[in-house]
Amino acid sequence: MSHRVTGPSNYYDRKLIRELWKTKRRIWKKISKKLSGPRRNRVEANLYRINRKTKQNDVIVIPGKVLGIGELDHKLTIACLDCSKSARKKIEDSGSKVISIEELLEQNPEGKNLKVFY
Repeated sequence: MSHRVTGPSNYYDRKLIRELWKTKRRIWKKISKKLSGPRRNRVEANLYRINRKTKQNDVIVIPGKVLGIGELDHKLTIACLDCSKSARKKIEDSGSKVISIEELLEQNPEGKNLKVFY
C-alpha cells in the first residue's frame, strides 16, 4: 500500500494554494508550497517572536497561525492563514492590522517588500 499525497482537505485552503501558485512569483510560490504540506509542518508564530524580528510598518506573511503569547510594541500588517482570538485582540490594540493572505495577494500581487515567517 502506497501513501498518496493529498494536501489540505479544506476547499478554501486548496483554492488559495492554487491562486498563489498561478501568480508565477517566487515568494507566492514558496508560500503556496508551505501551505500545501501537512498541517503539522505549518508555522505557528507567537507575538513575542513577531515583535522581535520585525520593525515599524513591516508587512509580514505567516503561512500558518498567529498565537497570542507576547505583545507587539510597533505597528505591522500581518497576513496569516489563521489567528487566535487573543492574538487578534493584542494586534488590534497595538494599532496593527490582521488581514488574510488572499487580501494581501490582491493588494500586492508582485510580492514586493514582504517578510515571510517560516
